[in-house]
Amino acid sequence: MGKLALVFPGQGSQKPGMGADLAVEFEAAADIYRRAGETVGWHVADVSFNGPEAKLNQTGFAQVALYVNSMAVMGVLKQRGVMGDVVSGHSLGEYSALAAAGTISFEEGLELVEARGMAMADAARERPGLMAAILGLDDVAVEAICAEAGDVWPVNYNCPGQVVVSGLAQSVRRAMSKALDAGARKTVELPVSGAFHSPYMRNAAGEMKERLAGALFKDPQPPFFSSISCRYETAAGLAGLLVSQIVSPVRWRQAVEAMIADGVDRFLEVGNGKVLTGLIRRINRDVAAASVSDPAGLENANRI
Repeated sequence: MGKLALVFPGQGSQKPGMGADLAVEFEAAADIYRRAGETVGWHVADVSFNGPEAKLNQTGFAQVALYVNSMAVMGVLKQRGVMGDVVSGHSLGEYSALAAAGTISFEEGLELVEARGMAMADAARERPGLMAAILGLDDVAVEAICAEAGDVWPVNYNCPGQVVVSGLAQSVRRAMSKALDAGARKTVELPVSGAFHSPYMRNAAGEMKERLAGALFKDPQPPFFSSISCRYETAAGLAGLLVSQIVSPVRWRQAVEAMIADGVDRFLEVGNGKVLTGLIRRINRDVAAASVSDPAGLENANRI
């Protein structure tokens, strides 16, 4: 049997109610939610469990809530002896992966995530933008369309035939139109407040550079594979990576392919939703992929 990778979702996977059943049934999960509220000074559990959805979807709340949810699930998995051979994450999920690997404590990671969410929300207010998914074109075609449209960039290489673009709203919509003319199956505007992972987030990257300068990282155990650099990263490179990821594309497809080439044949998504599970299945149908976010889903961890 090959390696098991634990993968952690990013912003967009949040949903009211996430973590509620887990916190009721498992003290390890309830403790994570208690510690989260004490650390950030607001009721993370209430917003996560009850919403409202409009509040939970705000960048500052969504990033904290998703990180905490993933760590609550991880707390239960650790009690059951599930650790994985590799950890990775999609954008925000890299913080969850690093905390799961012991690189930073839960509270240290949470404080960084809170700062990241606020910095990105501020950058979005300063330079409003838009993101959209382009379905049915290859990477090269989308890259050419973005170059032609101007002020829009490919920022999430999610799976074959699915690339997310980000930038100035009118430029993103121009790219969407060009993509349809080029034969794209579909284009979808994403319900986000800013042009994440694009140069429009430069101010947020600057803020996080200052914040991360004081962070002390340990080498991750198990190893951490970055979906930004598409390689294993040690403690020495983590501060720089977490700054650059704010303005760099997430190369999820390439990262998954590289992990598979390194012997990973099972992926377990740790946290709310099944976004990464679906993407992995589209990337390579020969590997096993499952998700765990609630008590019923824990059986997936036993079967995979």
